[in-house]
Amino acid sequence: MADYDQTTAFLGVWGQFQQVVFFVLCFSTIPNGFSAFSVIFLAASPSHHCLIPEVNLTEAWRAAIIPSETVDGQAQQSMCSRYRLDVVKNFSDGGLVPGLDVNVTDIEQEKCLDGWSYSKDIYQSTIVTEFDLVCGQRWKESFTSSVYFIGVLFGSFFSGQLSDWCGRKPVLFMTMTIQTVFTFIQVFSTSWEMFSVIFFIVGMGQISNYVAAFVLGAEILSGSVRVLYSSLGVCFFFAIGYMMLPLIAFYIRDWRMLLVVLSVPGLIYIPLWWLIPESPRWLLSRGRVQEAEAILRDAARRNKVIAPDVIFLEVEDGSPKASVKYSFLDLLKVAKIRNITLILFLVWMTLSMGYFGLSLNTSRLHGDPYINCLISAAIEVPAYLISWLSVHFLPRRLSCMTSMMLAGVALYSVQIAPADLPTAARALEMLGKFGIATGTALMFVYTGELYPTVIRNTAVGACAMVSRVGSTVAPYLFYLNAYHAVLPHMVLGSLCVVSGVATFLLPESFRRPLPETLEAMHQRERIKCSCFSKEEDPNEKLQVKLTNKVLLEVKL
Repeated sequence: MADYDQTTAFLGVWGQFQQVVFFVLCFSTIPNGFSAFSVIFLAASPSHHCLIPEVNLTEAWRAAIIPSETVDGQAQQSMCSRYRLDVVKNFSDGGLVPGLDVNVTDIEQEKCLDGWSYSKDIYQSTIVTEFDLVCGQRWKESFTSSVYFIGVLFGSFFSGQLSDWCGRKPVLFMTMTIQTVFTFIQVFSTSWEMFSVIFFIVGMGQISNYVAAFVLGAEILSGSVRVLYSSLGVCFFFAIGYMMLPLIAFYIRDWRMLLVVLSVPGLIYIPLWWLIPESPRWLLSRGRVQEAEAILRDAARRNKVIAPDVIFLEVEDGSPKASVKYSFLDLLKVAKIRNITLILFLVWMTLSMGYFGLSLNTSRLHGDPYINCLISAAIEVPAYLISWLSVHFLPRRLSCMTSMMLAGVALYSVQIAPADLPTAARALEMLGKFGIATGTALMFVYTGELYPTVIRNTAVGACAMVSRVGSTVAPYLFYLNAYHAVLPHMVLGSLCVVSGVATFLLPESFRRPLPETLEAMHQRERIKCSCFSKEEDPNEKLQVKLTNKVLLEVKL
């Protein structure tokens, strides 16, 4: 069969059909920015100390009952202990004055037996204040994020194969529904356990929705529009959702109401079913030619162009493409493909750990948590712009390795930032986030170029699944600062450098013909990339500059 883009060239690249697909699918990724980082504010831990019940204490003893601790060189009230209430009450009843008649530090301490009192200077309520996820239960705060990413891991594994088997459109809308409905159900959580189980299900829908939308758009659109969609479209709209999150959370500081507001945009998904078609490329790969032609004829009608009487001239009934189903195991069976897959697993896991670790850490940085989150989100816009330019002009290995090396150097440099200048450390951390966000965007296109259409979505889903190991660990990464203040940045910087070096071992794909089958991928050799040759075939040039998330060019 002739090249798909040449066969469907009669549609043009920017008619009404393509415009609707472009903007609707881009718009559908905005709630993913909400969902991915909502835990920053849902599980924020405000300052707190032991609750002192309403007993007869003098003001002096009520002020002295909470011990003082030194944290990072600064004195602050203890968050998890108090002086024994019965002893303090006896001293108060006896008219003794703390610090004069009694050496307060000699009084025995006890745990917060009556609960905690939480500051409401920043947050009105979070799941931490609702379910007392502090002190002995503090591990649940980070584990909440890990539960979400474990859900993302499961969703990445199953949705990738379902999308290759059942179609892009059904999986897209199924995961949209899961994400929206269960985000709203979380509002009614009566315990941390209930919240976490539902959060797991929300995670299953989030990444699956994003990847499915990306794959569907990249397969339907063509030419320069596909480049724009893949390089900037969905990434930019995801960043818009991410940037909107701190703005919404700033005005809605109760966690239940915040969830209600974040679930409302999902209602807009309902009419999209009638606006978004199934991927004709996927239908052709399954031998469903008549359905693919029907979609293209409808697109021609909407674009006001005339479709040819016969769109696809050659069809091999019962061909392997229509009957063979590939699975995750096909990524590991052959040594060459296995080596590529394992290197990609390492890189994806590192990028995911860095991306989510640095993003989730914004609430702990010096300064206002809402502004820090907004900066962390906004830094992704230039990162995606740089990745878009790199997709057009730079070799894949060079651009991916450079972005990860930049992240590694920036994170290493955090340790030399002056202690009395916290904004310098914050700026270096944001520079590291910039490098990691750029590398993440580039690795999607690189991964898509290395695998053929028959297993591309499964491969990207598998990489996304493995990357969730990194994101699951990410919430705990910055707890390493209990051993040394810069240890989290050193660990993450080292992983970025190692992954950057490993990327150089992958085959170059920039301006190279894409593999059409697993056999072609297996036979691909690492050859010197003539990236700037003036004798390039322009059709090949267009073919290989297609994606930033999943490159989906296939010759059928």
